[in-house]
Amino acid sequence: MLSRHFLRSKVLQAVYASMIDPVDIPIAERNFKHHINRLNDLGTIQIAALVHLVEVAGQIMTEAQHKYLPTEEERNPNLRLPNNIFVNRLADNYDVRHHIEESKVNWSRVEYDEAFRQAYLSITRLGEYKSYLTSAPTFENDQQFALKVFKFLMNHEALRDLVQSQSLLWEDDYDQIAQYNFMMLKGLDNTLDEATLVPLMHDERYDKDVDAFEFAHHLLLVTLRHRDEVEALIRKNLRGWDFDRVANMDVLLLNMAVAELTEFPSIPEGVTVDEYIELSKEFSTERSRLFINGILDKFIIELRSAGRINKSGRGLIDPDLLADLDNREYPTE
Repeated sequence: MLSRHFLRSKVLQAVYASMIDPVDIPIAERNFKHHINRLNDLGTIQIAALVHLVEVAGQIMTEAQHKYLPTEEERNPNLRLPNNIFVNRLADNYDVRHHIEESKVNWSRVEYDEAFRQAYLSITRLGEYKSYLTSAPTFENDQQFALKVFKFLMNHEALRDLVQSQSLLWEDDYDQIAQYNFMMLKGLDNTLDEATLVPLMHDERYDKDVDAFEFAHHLLLVTLRHRDEVEALIRKNLRGWDFDRVANMDVLLLNMAVAELTEFPSIPEGVTVDEYIELSKEFSTERSRLFINGILDKFIIELRSAGRINKSGRGLIDPDLLADLDNREYPTE
């Protein structure tokens, strides 16, 4: 489920964390694998938050019914949210329950209770909640509202802080993983039941996920092994510019780009150039995109002449490129 663009950014972070001399490649490799696997925990925690919010709604309604002098509304609450068809099927799903057990997430702990109660009360004040209560109790209506609740929870400051406090790395990954989860939840349909496969962020049951991870893993290893060689290539192609003035992040991006140009024949040159320009916008300086673009043009000419770039075919389209582009914007519906 993780796009190659996102995995490239994780490789970049792993390479940056390995900026020591000499580079300890086995440690960098283990840390990278651990980080990717931890993204599964982050994704599961986010899904578990949606499930738990619905449980909290039921708890609050039950508590109100047992007050000394409950109101008529409290005696006879509207149970649409606790009975949400989509979320309850999700909670009963074997994959979801297994993922939650494996990640050891426990949102029902006392220290989390207040944040979820406040989130629930905020949701009940939304106009969408009142409309939902009067809508037909169908899978589709319940799924649509559950997606709105999920987006609300992912942007709830107290809950974000609770999630991000569990790992220093998750602050950077939180929104991207929430986006993937949103699209995954949106893609489930009325056939959802206990046996439906609900994928993890990186799920080895799917060939595409395995291939994507192998791409990123190989990119990391090649980048680290040829760091000195690419540095020499950069120095050679600089004109009127001292190497020490080049941003460290730009050097790392160029290292990765050369590794991709020379070691991945199925990825078109244009795709590689575009990807590293995008990464420079996200991780480096304002002028880096121009520098990266210009120097990669020189690299490609030189590497072609040396016979080190051998692509599988002209006009080749990377099958993951469209998926990467589709996933770049956070859904608005």
